[in-house]
Amino acid sequence: MGSERTTDAAAEAATRPGVDTGRLSTGLNDEAHAIVYDQYLSGGDVADGLGEELRLISEVDRAHLVMLTERGIVQPAHASALLRAIDDLRRTDFAAVRARPMPRGIYLAYEGLLTERLGEGIGGVMHTGRSRNDLNATTARLRGRRHFLRLVDATEAFARTLLDKAEEHRAVVMPAYTHGQPAVPITYGHYLAGVACSVLRALEDLLHAGRELDVNPLGAGAVGGTSVPIDPERTSVLLGFAGPARNSVDAVASRDFALRLLAAASGLGVTVARVARDLSAWTSEEAGLVHLADDLVGSSSMMPQKRNPFLLEHVQGRATASLGAFTAAASSMATASYTNAIAVGTEALRHTWPGLGNATDAVTLLRLVVHGAEPDAERMLRRAVEGFTPATYLAERLVATGMPFRSAHHLVGKTVVHALDTSRSFAEAARDVPEITRLATHPGAPESTREVDDWLHPAAVARACAYGGGPGGDSTARAVAGLHADLEKARAGSDERRTRWAAGAAALDEAVGRLV
Repeated sequence: MGSERTTDAAAEAATRPGVDTGRLSTGLNDEAHAIVYDQYLSGGDVADGLGEELRLISEVDRAHLVMLTERGIVQPAHASALLRAIDDLRRTDFAAVRARPMPRGIYLAYEGLLTERLGEGIGGVMHTGRSRNDLNATTARLRGRRHFLRLVDATEAFARTLLDKAEEHRAVVMPAYTHGQPAVPITYGHYLAGVACSVLRALEDLLHAGRELDVNPLGAGAVGGTSVPIDPERTSVLLGFAGPARNSVDAVASRDFALRLLAAASGLGVTVARVARDLSAWTSEEAGLVHLADDLVGSSSMMPQKRNPFLLEHVQGRATASLGAFTAAASSMATASYTNAIAVGTEALRHTWPGLGNATDAVTLLRLVVHGAEPDAERMLRRAVEGFTPATYLAERLVATGMPFRSAHHLVGKTVVHALDTSRSFAEAARDVPEITRLATHPGAPESTREVDDWLHPAAVARACAYGGGPGGDSTARAVAGLHADLEKARAGSDERRTRWAAGAAALDEAVGRLV
């Protein structure tokens, strides 16, 4: 089975080098392309680390100067001059700072430039009541917001796609597999809803871990606070934090938020990798249970017949990178005393951002695959029939007549062997077993008006398994509805943070505007 394209579309694709391969008539999905191939381009979407650090430092400086001025610690004229100079640097993307030597790091080069331009009496007041230690702890949390929101957004979008597709394919019967073998009949929609359960739990873990991004370390100083009468509550508002840190030691010593975010991303990554493994098996030519569109597969540079579901390999490769990042970050932190430490604030975080970024990429790629995957309903049903998936249900029906389960288990197993030996279907072989045929006349049996072929059909069995969260009855529909409610609740939680962060930025701009 393959996707059909018009002659005109194929001709157009042929004019674009590397798009039409003969077997495949379209290029790779744009969003997937940006993840898989743009890593080889210079620049791209990769953030400029130096520029981002300077922007975050300057954002903290703006809030700190506003607070110092409002507290009467810094003269308004001095604050105004500093804020104008900072805004000038921001408008030029800190070109003058980038051009300077940095023998003692980014911050001192940046502060030194401002002092040179404005004089010691003005430039020298900016660091009042503050240390690089609490500054770095604050910018780390500000930087974490971007990575956090990207992963949260990707996870929410993935969960929504899973639930939409679960509803769309709720009647597509397929085998559930255990140990790689057909087990019992479920539906493809039921499987996707099951995946959504795990993804939404991971989303809740991410949002919970994100609470630590809302704690403002600014004011903790080097490690013991400051005697300057600063107002951390005010800088918390201006920077969008929920409130200041409770303890100055913890404020500069801890980067626990990184470990918790990576732990949540690791749990999500395990689920993502396992689903990718399932889809890799189901999209194989041998199984043929799921078909991917041309823009979700790759070709071979040598073998013209190939349709490679290679995005799933990228998913598997990136999904658990956060686990490696967690191990590396935790190992770095474990070597340090519980105070400000480079091993914690610099070396551990060096692993954190790529770990979260890879998790985001894996989730995004799998969302694209799930959205574009079409189940082959006929083949799925045939595998459910050929795999004797109604066998457990038949044993349970025999138990309903009073037969002990182990006896029923044995009898049904012998029936499977009989079907194999006689090259007949499971239902046909079951007609030769008196204990089974008597089920049709058992008082109160739900299948009393149906033929054996009907009530042993995988679709009928899936509908009958309505207990224990099975696919039958309205179980899947109720689960999907509940998961949608959970997703909306999670969305509201992430929106609350966005709103607070945006409100802080607006309040800061307004306060700076008044001073300048």
